Amino acid sequence: MGILSNIFHKLFPASHPAVKQADPAGTATAAPKADVPQAGAGAAVATPPVSATIEPVDVTAMLDNMLAQAGQPLNWRTSIVDLLKLLHLDSSLDARKELARELHYSGDTADSASMNMWLHKQVMQKLAANGGKVPADLLT
Repeated sequence: MGILSNIFHKLFPASHPAVKQADPAGTATAAPKADVPQAGAGAAVATPPVSATIEPVDVTAMLDNMLAQAGQPLNWRTSIVDLLKLLHLDSSLDARKELARELHYSGDTADSASMNMWLHKQVMQKLAANGGKVPADLLT
């Protein structure tokens, strides 16, 4: 299972299409990747739209609730590292480089600051594209 799939599993209910797509047979397999050409560092990766019948998941409320119980200050709204820590996922540079590969990052992974900003935006956009309620200011 990929890192984006792990994020979806932490935030969406098991019956949610994003989780089912990431784990179609109930097994720990990686989500199928869209056939998307290499995008530039600022380009978004295509994600299939979520059906209108899916109940949106209030990602902000869930993450804020997790933050209240975290016992440490984590700024999930701007930091991919803090977001991953809040979700109890590996936030190491290697894990973030793996997430960058999953999301087709074409920038320099040695420039971790730029990569981290791009990753945070992409993850927020993926959550929103898959039925997560995410504030507009976190998508741009």
